[in-house]
Amino acid sequence: MRPPSVPSLPRVLHLHSSFAAGGKELRSVRLINAFGPKLRHTIVSGVPGELGAAGHIAREIKVDFPDDFPSLQGAPMPGRLWAIAEEMKSFDLVLTYNWGAMDGPMAHTLFHDRLDLPPLIHHEDGFDEDERKRLKTRRNIYRKLALGKTSGLVVASEVLEGIALERWDQPMGRVKHIPNGVPARAFAKRPRADALPGVIKRDGEFWVGTMAGLHPVKNLPLLVRAFAALPDTWQLVIVGDGPEKNAIRAEAERLDIGHRLHMPGFVPEAEKYVGLFDIFALSSDTEQFPLSVVEAMAAGVPVAAPAVGDIPVMVADANAPYIAPAGDEPALVSALSALARDPALRKSIGAANRERAQKQFDEKMMIDAYRRLYGSAMGVEL
Repeated sequence: MRPPSVPSLPRVLHLHSSFAAGGKELRSVRLINAFGPKLRHTIVSGVPGELGAAGHIAREIKVDFPDDFPSLQGAPMPGRLWAIAEEMKSFDLVLTYNWGAMDGPMAHTLFHDRLDLPPLIHHEDGFDEDERKRLKTRRNIYRKLALGKTSGLVVASEVLEGIALERWDQPMGRVKHIPNGVPARAFAKRPRADALPGVIKRDGEFWVGTMAGLHPVKNLPLLVRAFAALPDTWQLVIVGDGPEKNAIRAEAERLDIGHRLHMPGFVPEAEKYVGLFDIFALSSDTEQFPLSVVEAMAAGVPVAAPAVGDIPVMVADANAPYIAPAGDEPALVSALSALARDPALRKSIGAANRERAQKQFDEKMMIDAYRRLYGSAMGVEL
């Protein structure tokens, strides 16, 4: 007697603008791990070799990283788009992420009917430096065309939801607003003083901290300048990697606070150290729904940041006065200074932020929303 056949796992193709260990990539990893061995994944990075997030995928998950997938970069010529579309045929679901992977949706829309392609869901988390001040008209037109056959467009913020509906002309039923979430209760435990490599928090010392890719759009030299007004008992801790590291250090040296700046590089598992921050700060020129803010809130930390993206509606009401107008450096300095001189205020705002994170942004709600969306697209139960 022949043994019964074992049904193959549903296959999911991920086309990322990059698979470095950033916010959207680590969210994708958390979802992959949450769905467990029910799916088999193939992950492509639009930037060849950028696979830093891969190390966070659980061992039991079946994942492939092909090195011969058609390039996601370059002019959208028919031959390359056809090659991308042909690669999609053997999958049950295609997931694409951000502008750097937009040729995936375009290939899918152009050849969906001819090749009988699987459903595709696109994800948008924000914009790079080149669209910081203004969205590019050509890209808006391309997005409108490329998203024509998608089963869903997931956006991380209310701001992006409005852009998708109004600027990209997406039907309301296609756009899915799913806020980023974190395992909120995991952030409640007080971290060890030496939780960050090469940095120890000492008695009588206070930290302004941030977690960010060190890229121009994060405008971290501005944070250095805003921090410089604080007393010598305060230290600035910037967790992350990127090309702006030297510019950030140079600004600190120029202001004679280089000895108060600590840059341990990218450190995973933020729940193990973000609670060491007395104030969490951002200085970004653009954001949408920064996961780092939710992580700081879950750890009971007050936030000083510019009013970009959804940040003003993310934080607790008590924290709202310390969200500065976008581009207003003196206002960010004032917010940091006010929080720095009042420990009771920091404690009360931190408690309000923790409560809001647990009620509104717990990871379980995010995972359940994606579970329903992906499962429905494939016609399976995840």
